[in-house]
Amino acid sequence: MQSMATPIALERRVPAEEAARADFYALLARLFHSAPGADLLSSLASAPELGGDGALDRAWRDLCLASRAMDADAAHDEYEALFVGVGKAAVSIYAGYYAGAPAGDHPRVRLQRDMAALGLAPREDNAEPEDHFAGLFDVMRVAVAGGAGRGPASLDEQRRFFEGHVAPAAAPFFNALQTAQDANYYRKVAQLGAAFLELEQQGFELD
Repeated sequence: MQSMATPIALERRVPAEEAARADFYALLARLFHSAPGADLLSSLASAPELGGDGALDRAWRDLCLASRAMDADAAHDEYEALFVGVGKAAVSIYAGYYAGAPAGDHPRVRLQRDMAALGLAPREDNAEPEDHFAGLFDVMRVAVAGGAGRGPASLDEQRRFFEGHVAPAAAPFFNALQTAQDANYYRKVAQLGAAFLELEQQGFELD
């Protein structure tokens, strides 16, 4: 996948917990950017369990099991049916759809401003709007782990972007995806995303 925001090029090692957070954001960004190919499905199918029994542990285990049964062609067809389709997509993959903001105050306007404050901008070769969920998760990945000549964003900066652009839209997005008629593999992706973002919200509230 080509990054939808500034690509990572780590300047220094980040703590293991922060690297794990960035990895989850990177995986979500990849899975919502396009359907998983055979290599990614194989990697997920053979990935070790997280070792716990919380919601995220269970969702990770279920996604890995689903990856063993899924093939790349079926994943591509499901992605197209859910997020592309003919005419209106079955599930919108754009955060603005879930924000309910008027056109003059569209989240993309605020996104451009807040990405610039983090020193980020969409790639010139990226044709997707800034509120594509793959792009939002990619911004969080960079904010958590740093890269491209910059370190991680502060926790306050991460929290502001997460609470301003990710959490409010991602919750209804994952809910819609889990109940979509055409969702099979991506129902497991949505469960993983919802469980991970719930932990992120709890972590930000504790800091």
